[in-house]
Amino acid sequence: MLELTNLSNASCDVENLLQNRTDTLDAVIRTHCLDGVELMLCAPLDETMYPPKYIKSVHLIYWPTWLDFWRGNKTALLEEFGSEENIRAYYGSLAVGDWVESWKENLRQAAVCRPQYFVFHVAHNVTSEMYTREFAHTDEEVIEGTIELVNEIAAEIPQGVRLLFENLWWPGLTFQKPQLAGALLERVSHADAGFMLDVGHLMNTNLALTSEEDGARYVKEIYRNLGELGKRIYGVHLHQSLSGSYTKRMMREHAGEHRSLSWQEAMEYVLQVDRHQPFQTDAARRIVDLIYPDYLVHEFIQRSRTDWEEKLQTQQEALRNTIS
Repeated sequence: MLELTNLSNASCDVENLLQNRTDTLDAVIRTHCLDGVELMLCAPLDETMYPPKYIKSVHLIYWPTWLDFWRGNKTALLEEFGSEENIRAYYGSLAVGDWVESWKENLRQAAVCRPQYFVFHVAHNVTSEMYTREFAHTDEEVIEGTIELVNEIAAEIPQGVRLLFENLWWPGLTFQKPQLAGALLERVSHADAGFMLDVGHLMNTNLALTSEEDGARYVKEIYRNLGELGKRIYGVHLHQSLSGSYTKRMMREHAGEHRSLSWQEAMEYVLQVDRHQPFQTDAARRIVDLIYPDYLVHEFIQRSRTDWEEKLQTQQEALRNTIS
């Protein structure tokens, strides 16, 4: 099992986490006995700041709102974004082909890192649905669109690199419907595909959870329901999110409201729901022992190097003596 942490090469991470120092990543990895990082490429790679030997995987770019663009539903796009100018700003173009090329270019840049796997988010939502969770698109529609998109870009994925589909709590891959998860693996053209189980995202699908113990039981229930498909979970994003009470309150307060949110409103909501907090109890150990993935990623929202290392230490203490 490779033990990794998440990181991006966005300027905020270079400044706040790596402190603009080329020796920081090496120090963090050595201090916490990690094997490397799962990197999100937001800019050209600076190999002095991000030594290739530490890049074990790449989390691909993603657009939370994309299915209506892919389907050419201009009415829905204008309702969400308000103008063609805003649509162009979000996707980089009004042409779907240009957007697909952005995916391909990201895959080509990711391939240069020679990672063992890529991570692909399987979800779609629009901001006007966030508070109410009244979704216009179904899991089935998002899975179908994902299969189409992946098959359009799969030729850019190098042989020998796994493509791992990550679950969220929006419509798409939530692991609530095993048959959809199975269809995703069966119908994409890249042969070496599997799943990245994001524990916090899974916890966000159950608003009744109130403790890490609840979360561990829920993960076990979902994992067992997957049956043989559970063997295709090759990676785990490990963090916990207990935000059910907040989500239910927002659903009550905004019932019947369908306005598009500002970027700031949407981000504030997502950060309250998807908390990316470290596990502090042996619930983490039981999740890892149950699945025992090839890749374990400590995935947090890090504010500073100190915050990053404190979260790593907390979660690793919860896992102590179980990882080998």
